[in-house]
Amino acid sequence: MLFSPGWRAPVRQGEILAVFTAGLLLGGTLSAMVIWLLSGFSAPLPASVRAFAILGIAALGTAREFGLLSLPLPQNARQIPQEVLQTNLRRGTLQFGFELGTGVRTYVSSTAPYVLALALLLSHGPLAITLLTGTAFGLGRALSATLTYLSRDDHRAPLIATRLPAMKTTTALTTLLVLTLLTL
Repeated sequence: MLFSPGWRAPVRQGEILAVFTAGLLLGGTLSAMVIWLLSGFSAPLPASVRAFAILGIAALGTAREFGLLSLPLPQNARQIPQEVLQTNLRRGTLQFGFELGTGVRTYVSSTAPYVLALALLLSHGPLAITLLTGTAFGLGRALSATLTYLSRDDHRAPLIATRLPAMKTTTALTTLLVLTLLTL
């Protein structure tokens, strides 16, 4: 469990959430920097080819979310080991947040982050936009932990599990629509 066991614990839950959030933001921003650096390889491609590829990837991602295609996501489905948090709670929480923020070492169940990463890679957009997108990815992941911390509701996990499919398909459709509008 990410948060300390209660008010008598030596480390306050809010402090752990802040360290975790910092790790998520750092991880998301670093991933964005790597994507932006690699996007230089797509710069020689004509803009129309890049736009067509981005829309094709977004369409495939949407089809995957609706169950029309069975495409495995390029991810590492292993969880971060418990030892990371048990050795030094603050440093381990920062590392855990960083690894989650990169989206590389952990499980990402939705296609949308991959579609967005590939769109950034292919579009070779401005550095600031790419960094803001990576930071927003980390912030989005932090939002889940923050809402869990603030809600203190034992029934939150099953409720989210029932809403997750609708959120994933809505996100995929929205991503496809926005990318289509941006390429027009």
